[in-house]
Amino acid sequence: MTLDSRTLAPAQRYALVLVDLAIGFTDPEHSPLASSCDAVVAANAQLLEAFRQRGWPVFFTTVAYDSPDQARVFREKLPVLNVLKADSTLVKIDPRLEPRVGEPVIVKFWASAFFGTNLAELIRQTGADGVMITGLTTSGCVRATAVDALQHDFRVLIPEQATGDRDTQAHAANLRDLKIKYADVRSVEECLALLG
Repeated sequence: MTLDSRTLAPAQRYALVLVDLAIGFTDPEHSPLASSCDAVVAANAQLLEAFRQRGWPVFFTTVAYDSPDQARVFREKLPVLNVLKADSTLVKIDPRLEPRVGEPVIVKFWASAFFGTNLAELIRQTGADGVMITGLTTSGCVRATAVDALQHDFRVLIPEQATGDRDTQAHAANLRDLKIKYADVRSVEECLALLG
């Protein structure tokens, strides 16, 4: 049986949430968590420029740990996360997407950018009623962030080419499922057109 899934009405104002586009996820030469994702970074740079030109809100996230008590069970399940030490270059945003003054970098310990952070409050303070969620990885932190964004009553839009995953099958399956249940998934060009 197919679910009756509908396209969301566009938001009045979007915030751009760039999930975990840190060196630890974008530089496979230096991080076991990373994959080759130059096209994803380029798509994010395009969206970032469009949001900056309009003065619309931009938020980055990174995962960084400075205590063994943070996300203990998550790190037990996936020990490779321990490379994301707070003082490591791996937790810095990829320099191709360097945050500007006034563009917060939200430090998170778990998959969702909303869990255990004040991101929802910060987005509401900007007057945004929708979020464009991009970044890495589609099957993990992008998905968790999109589901939580919907649960905060934001209109969720995912620019397809601006997301990526180490596993191409997981990437495709998660975008399909997100589109059915939680978000609209569109091309970067279609997303840019919605900015007006």
